[in-house]
Amino acid sequence: MEARSSYLLKLEEQLLEQQQSLADLIVSEMGKVKKEALAEIKKCAWVCRYYAENGAGFLAREPIASDASESFVSFQPLGTVLAVMPWNFPFWQVFRFLAPALMAGNTAVLKHASNVPGCSLAIEKLVQDAGLPNNVFRSLLIGGKSVKQVIENPKVKAVTLTGSTPAGKSVAAAAGSVLKKSVLELGGSDPYLILEDANIEEAADLCATSRLLNAGQSCIGAKRFIVVEQVYEQFRDAFVQKMQAAQYGDPHDEKTAIGPLARIDLRNELHGQVSASVAKGAKILCGGYIPEHEAAFYPPTVLENIEAGMPAYDEELFGPVASLFKVKTEADGIRIANDTIFGLGAGVFTSDLERGKRLAEKGLDAGCVFVNDFVKSDPRLPFGGIKESGFGRELSVFGIREFVNIKTVAVK
Repeated sequence: MEARSSYLLKLEEQLLEQQQSLADLIVSEMGKVKKEALAEIKKCAWVCRYYAENGAGFLAREPIASDASESFVSFQPLGTVLAVMPWNFPFWQVFRFLAPALMAGNTAVLKHASNVPGCSLAIEKLVQDAGLPNNVFRSLLIGGKSVKQVIENPKVKAVTLTGSTPAGKSVAAAAGSVLKKSVLELGGSDPYLILEDANIEEAADLCATSRLLNAGQSCIGAKRFIVVEQVYEQFRDAFVQKMQAAQYGDPHDEKTAIGPLARIDLRNELHGQVSASVAKGAKILCGGYIPEHEAAFYPPTVLENIEAGMPAYDEELFGPVASLFKVKTEADGIRIANDTIFGLGAGVFTSDLERGKRLAEKGLDAGCVFVNDFVKSDPRLPFGGIKESGFGRELSVFGIREFVNIKTVAVK
């Protein structure tokens, strides 16, 4: 444990020392604005330190009283874990899995998204330069069609995937066919419920921030904003103003709020979802067009008059597009919030904290719910979803125990 901890601390050191060049790599490969790329690298350093300092305690023997003279639970590594990771947070998605996996004594192979090969190889070099033994971590520059073959390899004991729901179903099926553990963190269409007693200006600011992070390309980004009718117009006007104020442009420029989407085809798919929703009756309050630019930019966009059957209601919009809903009551808001195949994150805004906690705990169907703030991952908190947003948990004590053998030992 001491050796594993020292490796993670070395990784933290290298991440911080190389944060500028690593952030530039993120910008060049997938278009994230530089300031957000730097924040991503720093968060990777944080998760390394978190598990270096807490991993041994999370995996310590747990004595349990039984009829035996001594009985306890021991946490033993599984072996090699395959990680299939996306491009939207090309370092963080990897390190939030890798840090606890290494601390638990596992080895790992990474199949990263095809548009971030430089990030994949840079992570491998960081691990090597931290002094970990050879082959503890390797990047596989392979296509998606090869993933099933890797899962079926006897040397691979488990698999984790962050990505779309269809990709998750495919990986889960492959893992299930050979009875291997899988953890899936999939898509989301996070609802944020804004109640009549909320601080509307603050709620609008936080909601816009969440919707625009990483140009809206985040599984836990706020996407559906459900507002009670007493404050709907007030929230709508403040929210639209903040969305319109966010300028897209060069991701290297410190003044740029949002960069381009990762690929032209993804931008075109997003615009198709917006156009299809408008054709069915949705109203554009701002944005909603493809700029005359060679890069994959899409302006901050707000839609209202959303109904079931529209892409803006039924699907995940993976870009800077927000859907507004006006509801009569709290109960109506909860119903619409939960009327989705997804269940990753959710938010509720209210000045009554007891009300907020009640709705967060008992009302909203999601893996994590934040009150008066936007959803974000934190090494100290378990992270994951329900329904078609996946299963299993990452981060915290729960994350490090996903890929271990929880072994019972009883001594007569």
